[in-house]
This record gives sequence, C-alpha cells and structure tokens, in this order.
Amino acid sequence: MKAQQLAATVAHLILEKKGENIIIQDLRGLTSITDFFVICSVEVDVQAKAIMEHIKEQLVYQSIKPWHTEGTAASNWLLLDFVDVVVHIFKREAREFYSLERLWGDAPITEIKESDDAATTYKDDAKDDA
Repeated sequence: MKAQQLAATVAHLILEKKGENIIIQDLRGLTSITDFFVICSVEVDVQAKAIMEHIKEQLVYQSIKPWHTEGTAASNWLLLDFVDVVVHIFKREAREFYSLERLWGDAPITEIKESDDAATTYKDDAKDDA
C-alpha cells in the first residue's frame, strides 16, 4: 500500500472510532523523517487506546504492522510509526500545547470530515498530490 493510501486509510479508521479534528499532513519534500503525518484529537484515554488498537487490528489484515509505537493509554500522546506514515493521537490539550502541525506550516493539510453518507476530504492547499 502506498504511503498516501495508508494515510487515508488510517484517517478513516480514526473516524470510525470518533476521533476528532483529523488531518493528514503531506510532508513529502519538506522532511526526510516521514511522508505523512496523520493527527487526531480525543477526549479521553480510553478513546485514544481504542483508536490505536483499531488501527493496528485493521491493518494487520493487510499485513501492515507499525514499526514502532509510543505512549500508553494514560498518556496524552500516542504514536504509531509506519515509517512513511506517522500517526499521532493526542488528547486535546496536548495537541494544542505541542501544535505539531505548525512545525511544517508549508505542508499541505487535508482535513477528514464525516458527512451524512461517507467521509470526505477538504484540501487546505491547492497543491497536487503527485
């Protein structure tokens, strides 16, 4: 699975577990650490753990496992590293404090929203996804 497709899949898995303020940040050409960040906010620890477990459980069916994970259900920030895609699950206050998406302010951001029928994306930046 290509990195862009993996990022979109992860974002929709987060949406299934009611993650909030989900974005995909395209870091290609801006840094060598990864191609995409997927960032979301949660209200409580249990939800953060549920999202992390849901992502891992669903991707294992496609033989995709995280290379590295960090954080615990009681922490303010969980991380799943799939090398080309890094997933950040923040409690709302921690996300505001760290403001991770502002570190690469030039990166195109796609917001993932849930509509009545299905999830849709909105591009904040007009750059093409090459």
